Amino acid sequence: MERKKYVIVVAGGRGERMGAAIPKQFLLLGGIPILQRSINAFVEAVPEAKIITVLPSDQIEEWKTLCCRYAFDTVPQIVVPGGITRFHSVKNALAKVPDGAIVAVHDGVRPFPGKDFLRGLFEKISKGNPVTPDGRPAGTPAIRALIPCRAVTDTIHNTAGPDPDRSTLLAAQTPQLFLSEEIKRAYKSGYDTSFTDDASVAAANGMPLSFTEGERLNIKITTPEDLALAEKLLRF
Repeated sequence: MERKKYVIVVAGGRGERMGAAIPKQFLLLGGIPILQRSINAFVEAVPEAKIITVLPSDQIEEWKTLCCRYAFDTVPQIVVPGGITRFHSVKNALAKVPDGAIVAVHDGVRPFPGKDFLRGLFEKISKGNPVTPDGRPAGTPAIRALIPCRAVTDTIHNTAGPDPDRSTLLAAQTPQLFLSEEIKRAYKSGYDTSFTDDASVAAANGMPLSFTEGERLNIKITTPEDLALAEKLLRF
């Protein structure tokens, strides 16, 4: 029996580096909110997946208004209030995900993951990870955590010591995919400032990570320069 699919789209930040009057996930990209584009990528690629959107509690009503304004209110979403950190936001969302599923965690300001890319990620982690008819994991997991990455091509300097070998470095992207029962178990641990993404939470709790090739254009929009680049990418 195939595992059900869930997608957690994390948009719990304020976007201070963007310097805009509204949160960056609500800024328009090609005439619609960035967050809408990020969610819609999964709706189109994996329509059977359930979407969980994480937002600051004081932005939930604004998001509902935007969904109506931009004809996105027909897309089913479970909207969850975020926490004080990304860790706490994801933990809140995982409470809505059952065991025996596959869950992808994605940045709400990464609007360009390709359809084939997303389908391929789910296929890779689904293969060999079935569940029994009552939803319990069946057999030994083939892949527990699947992390898309890109090789680091820039020269990296370490001001505190020897420069690292960039051939050993990978730049992680999202979505990061997990067996739900395992990532939920990892998130039951206490928060640590070393947690920078879901993969770091998983690794700190002994979960083996599998890596796969990311996409060059799967960029995260953080600064005004990123937004300008994203607008140009829409034209191609």
